[in-house]
Amino acid sequence: MSSTAMGGFRSARDFLLEHRDDQERAVRGFHWPRPDRFNWVLDHFDPAAAEHPDRTALWIVADDGSEARATYGEIAARSHQVANWLHAQGVHRGDRILMMLGDQMELWETMLAAMRLGAVIIPATPQLTEDDLADRLQRGGVAHVVVDAPDTGKFADLPGHWSRISVGRVEGWLSYGDSEHAGLDFTPAHETRADDPLLLYFTSGTTARPKLVRHTHASYPIGHLTTMYWIGVRPGDVHLNVASPGWAKHAYSSLFAPWSAGATVLVVNQDRFDAARLLDRIVGCGVDTFCAPPTVWRMLIQADLGRWNVPIREAVAAGEPLNSEVVDRVRDAWGVTVRDGFGQTETTVQVGNGPGEEVRPGSMGRPMPGFTVVLEDPVTGETGDHGEICLDLADAPVGLMTGYLDDDDRTAEVMRNGRYHTGDVASRDADGYITYIGRSDDIFKASDYRISPFELESVLIGHEAVAEAAVVPAPDPVRLAVPKAYVTLVDGVSPGPEVARSILGYCRTHLASYKRVRRVEFAELPKTVSGKIRRVQLRTAEEDRRDAPRGEQEYREEDFPGLKDELP
Repeated sequence: MSSTAMGGFRSARDFLLEHRDDQERAVRGFHWPRPDRFNWVLDHFDPAAAEHPDRTALWIVADDGSEARATYGEIAARSHQVANWLHAQGVHRGDRILMMLGDQMELWETMLAAMRLGAVIIPATPQLTEDDLADRLQRGGVAHVVVDAPDTGKFADLPGHWSRISVGRVEGWLSYGDSEHAGLDFTPAHETRADDPLLLYFTSGTTARPKLVRHTHASYPIGHLTTMYWIGVRPGDVHLNVASPGWAKHAYSSLFAPWSAGATVLVVNQDRFDAARLLDRIVGCGVDTFCAPPTVWRMLIQADLGRWNVPIREAVAAGEPLNSEVVDRVRDAWGVTVRDGFGQTETTVQVGNGPGEEVRPGSMGRPMPGFTVVLEDPVTGETGDHGEICLDLADAPVGLMTGYLDDDDRTAEVMRNGRYHTGDVASRDADGYITYIGRSDDIFKASDYRISPFELESVLIGHEAVAEAAVVPAPDPVRLAVPKAYVTLVDGVSPGPEVARSILGYCRTHLASYKRVRRVEFAELPKTVSGKIRRVQLRTAEEDRRDAPRGEQEYREEDFPGLKDELP
């Protein structure tokens, strides 16, 4: 363990905890720790476990109400065992491990063990198909696979020379349970350099083939100090994050951020999402801080939130932009303001509404400590108050990937001209608050006006019948394109002309004429396995149907000739 590395990380962490209610002060005074050698498990988690060995680190509640708990001391000791056992099975420093586990104790044990070993982790969601896995095994250069027993069948016909480790006994696979007989003290043969690779993340691929993002022992564990700050999690808190294992949001909000703060990670497993049962758990488990994607928040507000006297102190949302309608509904019911944040698989949280900060409707906040955010004009490259969200590389933000694996051209493209380019477009007001507009490849023109799908979707979910919406351009012979909304309705509402008329009328009264929604189609929204809406799939469907008859559940303004006259 490096005392210098531990001291720098702990000092930076303590500074952010001390100034958690003053974002301006935190931004001015924060400096990234930049150790040459750093291993988050050895330099932070083990000392934290020695300091508070009996504090609950992980608390898993199953759908049937059964529970599993582990303290900081128990998790530390167990990860020593797993590291020893994995090493005995041939796992070495630099080896790439594809880890496909659900929200189970073994996931956290193996993550810590792999970090001790200096192995490189490739997280994978159990929702992946065989084709997805074949791509990850090949492009990721996987040497070992750790998978839950029920999912081992997905690997039966996949080629490659990789060791097979199963959580649960399966013929032909090494059994993870044998690690319980390994030694309790693992000593790594070499120190870990801060720039050694730690994680390889496949992006969720909303518009193209998933990219393979490379993070180090610095960029993720140290980088997520800003995520810890944004969430507002404190030592001893019970923190609940709703996210699927295998994605960046799970690692940062169910591991690095809460355990960096010394909090308890709570997991609520559900076979099928049930808002009422989740809210019951939040109350019963005494949740202090709660993180969920906007999709979950949109499902929660369909419940009568006022029925639950929640203990939540901090509530945040990430993964997709947060609609102001959600914020208003939660605040009215609980007196808690859901704070938005912006980050990517390639980065930690760059922009956010910090604890105690004024939250402005529609804004995702201001730059987090350690990040200099500029908005770049995509044509001139000049910076201003509108443009692509970019990070100034002159400040060398720690919470940024080192690049895309085996894709130097793509890395150079996003790191061009001294800036990291996110591909997302935003505007900034005079006080530095940044408002998300959309992905650069989602924005479209209608009658020569630039249209932000997110802006229109935020209006749509204000309608009482709309649960979720996705807006894309629909070909139009006069306007080139018109905004069309694909809509999922709330439970109990059936699609039909009456509700379509109501939604189109609502848009007429809440949107300027040049950007109002002119077509509605009722459908389940296509999503990535991480839950993000795939607008690209809907755009393609519209292009393919350019000269074809409309869909059975599609309705247009011209279907309701009296609509204009009936509205004020």
